[in-house]
Amino acid sequence: MQNTDMHLNALDLILNAGPIVKLVLLLLFTASVGSWAVILMKRQLLKQAANQNEQFLNGFWGGWNISEAFSRASDYPLSPVARSFQAAIRELRKLGDSEAQEGLRGDIVIRALRKAQSNELATLEYSTAWLATTASTAPFIGLFGTVWGIMNSFQSIGASGSANLAAVAPGISEALIATAVGLAAAIPAGVGYNFLQGKIRGQSIALDSFHQDLLNLLQREGAI
Repeated sequence: MQNTDMHLNALDLILNAGPIVKLVLLLLFTASVGSWAVILMKRQLLKQAANQNEQFLNGFWGGWNISEAFSRASDYPLSPVARSFQAAIRELRKLGDSEAQEGLRGDIVIRALRKAQSNELATLEYSTAWLATTASTAPFIGLFGTVWGIMNSFQSIGASGSANLAAVAPGISEALIATAVGLAAAIPAGVGYNFLQGKIRGQSIALDSFHQDLLNLLQREGAI
């Protein structure tokens, strides 16, 4: 007759795991939940940023003058393009119409745009480091739980003097669950990190392109 104790499901194994393995599983679960939260929130933020970029650029190239674009930019608070435009024009307006400062205008606008781009990209990248950390460390945390569980199984074998499958299977299964959970936390985090980084690179390219177009426009209008 087959021993029913061998038919343990994953929940049983987790509930019957030792304190160290349970701690490992709790850490991995927390990391996984945090990763999914970052992925979903950042995905939505980047989608809104791209939409607002497009709306602002449609208006900017569709007939707005610089003053109107500056005031309208506030309607697109999630647009890195609109915010960087505001930052550059704000610095330009601080100079006023002084001819003595005319030669500085271009340099000041360029520095303002670079600073704005750095700030915008830092905002978009904020918290994505959690995904990279989870992707790189979760498998090793799970492996630690596995090694600890297997070590306990061998200790149990030594204490009981029995090495049959029924005696060691629950401990080995409990240990392997830690590795499985580690991979389950790491894989989505790694995929999500690469996906978000691709979207962020797209935002960086959009900023570079707009900044060059804006500098050309300001030069043609004699503003710098």
